[in-house]
This record gives sequence, C-alpha cells and structure tokens, in this order.
Amino acid sequence: MTVTLISPAIVTLLALPSLTAAYTWKFESVPQQCSNLTISISGTDGKPPYRVLILPFGPTPLTNNIEARRIIDKQFPGDSTTLSFKLPYPANSQLVAVVTDATKFGSGGTSVAAEVTGSSDSSCFDSTTNVSPLFPFSIEPPNQIVQCVPTRIWWDKSRVQGTPNFLGIIPGGQSFAIPEGQITDVPSQGTGFSWTPSIRGGTTLIIVGGDARGNGTAGSSLNTVSTGFDNVVSCLSDSSPSSTPGSPAGGAYPTNSSGNGVGGGGGGGGNNVGAIVGGVVGGIVALIALGLLLLFFRRRSRVHQKQKERPVDLLNVDEGDESPPGAAQGNNRNELPEYYQPEPFTVPDPTVASTYDGEFGTSSEGRPLSGYTSTSRSGTPDLLSAYGGGSTTTGNGRKGPMRQMRPVNIIQHDDAGPSVPANAEEVETVELPPAYTNIKQ
Repeated sequence: MTVTLISPAIVTLLALPSLTAAYTWKFESVPQQCSNLTISISGTDGKPPYRVLILPFGPTPLTNNIEARRIIDKQFPGDSTTLSFKLPYPANSQLVAVVTDATKFGSGGTSVAAEVTGSSDSSCFDSTTNVSPLFPFSIEPPNQIVQCVPTRIWWDKSRVQGTPNFLGIIPGGQSFAIPEGQITDVPSQGTGFSWTPSIRGGTTLIIVGGDARGNGTAGSSLNTVSTGFDNVVSCLSDSSPSSTPGSPAGGAYPTNSSGNGVGGGGGGGGNNVGAIVGGVVGGIVALIALGLLLLFFRRRSRVHQKQKERPVDLLNVDEGDESPPGAAQGNNRNELPEYYQPEPFTVPDPTVASTYDGEFGTSSEGRPLSGYTSTSRSGTPDLLSAYGGGSTTTGNGRKGPMRQMRPVNIIQHDDAGPSVPANAEEVETVELPPAYTNIKQ
C-alpha cells in the first residue's frame, strides 16, 4: 500500500477524537526527532488514568528500509492530565496517536497521521537495526480484511504471555478493541479466533496486537478494508467504525518548531478532496479538447478527399482554375479552344435525284454523289452551294447543275487532335470526314 506523506504545516499536530469523546487532548509541541513530546488533556469528563498509544505510520525514511520505530504505550502518571516523553522516531517519519481513559479504549479519539520534524540529536534510535515484535500474529486470508467476511487472527501461543488482545486503529476516526471469539487451535494456523469486521470498505485499518506486557508487543498490521466481490453489508450499521473524523482534539495546534499555533480544524482530507476534484475536472477538460481536435482534423481530411476525387474537365474550366493544355488563356466557361470549334459540313440532299452521271454521277440506286471540290483549312469541303455560289466543278472539268444541299454538323470527339508529322520533311496529311455516298434513300 502506498502511503502519502502529509505536510506538517497542515496536519502535523492534529488529534481527532471520536464523536462521543467527552474530553479533548493535544500535542503541546511539534513531534520532533529525539525531543520531548508533551500531550495534555483538557475537560473534566474523562476518567483517569489516561493512556496514549503511539503507532508508526507509513514507510520508514531510513536508508535500506530500516524500521527503527517501536510502538509506544505509555500511561499518564496517577491522575495527571499531562504526559511528556522523548520521541524515538526519525525525522520525516509519521505517527498516529490514540488517547484512552479508564472507561474504554480510544475514548479520547485518534489523530490523523502527523509528521516528525528533524533535529541534530539522533541518539534515541538505531538506524542500522530493524525492530521486531515480542510475538508475531497473522491474519487469514493473508494480508486482507474484507467487510462483513470472517477473518481469523492467530499467533504462536508459545511466545505469548497471558491472553493476547487486539486493537483496531482507524487514523482520523474511531478506534476500538477487537472482540475475541472462541479461541481455537488449527494445526496449520496455530492458536486464534474468528472476527467479522463490521467496518466499511475503503477504511484504513491498523490492527495492533499485545499481551500482558502491554499493547503493541505483537506489532501492527496496516490494511485497507475491501468490500469484496459480493459487497456484503449485513454487518454494517450506523455505529460501525469508519475513518470519518470528528472535530480535532484541543483548540490550537503548533504548526512549526517554534510553537506558533493556528485554530483547530479538520484534517488533511479537504486538501485531498480538492486535489482529486481538480484532477477529475482537468482530465474531463483534456478529453473534451482532444475530442474537438480529432473532429477538426477528421472533417478537414474529408474536405481534402472530396477535392481530390472531383473530376477535372480539361475543356470546361471553372473560373479561377488553370486553362487546359492547348487552350487559349482567358477562355470563358464551356468555350472550346479555336482548334476544336465545330464547322458545318454539307452534303447533297439524298431525296433529290442527280441529273448527271459519269465518274461522279448517280449510283446504281439513283443516289447522288458528293461533288468533287477543293479542301479548306479544316479538311471539310468548301461547297459554293452552301454559301449561295454557282455550280460546282467536277473532277473532269464539267460543270453540273447546282444541287440542293443540306447542312450537317460535324462533332469533334474528345480524343481528336491534330496529326503531327514525325519530322519536318514528311508531307502533311489531311484527313477528310466520310463522304456519305452510301446513304440510302
């Protein structure tokens, strides 16, 4: 489990009582490495003698992961409401404190995690040796506490003095004594009992074991209560322990080594909630911005794709587009280049019989043939009759009567083009359209 260090300027000296606490307590100074830590109690409803339980919280700050912090269980002298002792914890470590009177465990409330400040004295702990409990305990299933699901707590009875006792510590919330059921021996698990934790899922829970030598002699186990796959809630009630803190114990708490204090308030939960809300809002804004950016690029890609797929008409040029190859600059839309302009071609009306014969006379079906004329620039016959002229001249020099002509439009196909000579010395070839001499009446 990852534990986040909390700034000493916020929660170093906050002590939160249970909601039913009839007295309050506070740290008189900032917890400091190898320095005296003083705890004072105010109010007349508490019943002495008082006790305080100091628990290490979070990872050790020492190199090589050396854990030099021991659980501290101290009783106030007589009926005194003040206790002072040297704190054998290294700087930058954290602790949780629970105050109890003669009525029940945790009656004074449980603090949130408080950070230990540094000092020049480090003689109160051994930074090279790990501490170990006088007797260990285990839980089954291993390393997990599930709400409303039975859990077995067990130990080696050969290393215990008296009857073991176990405590449930919830930082910043309610702490309690774990009720012990029937103690049984299991060959693979030793001696222990079954306990059904009526604690809501998501709660941080420290289980502390002890015996006749005092609380904490069996060490502690840090857990986060799970809701489990089935999320059983049958054991929960309004009185179920949780990590919901009440008002901080005492009135004013020092926030630095000089002892300057600020008014009491809630724990560090507000800062955590603000950070979580800020992170969620920032994530939503980032997702919306990313979605809009993707939508913009997608629409832009579609527009470009449509422009690429649009057919290009080399003859019909839109305004602003470049003219097709071979076309004169400045042509209007749908205007053909000069070379491709259609020219009329006229032939004799097939319904009118010819009055001459010979090489260019009528055919066997009586159909007139096209007259023999010279060719124009475009290769189409220049018939005088088409322009109101006189008679035509045949190939043998005879003049024939003027024949009635009919206009015919010749359409130049898109694939037409000028015949380009292979070289300059070749004779230019002019291609004529069909003479239409085989048209039936």
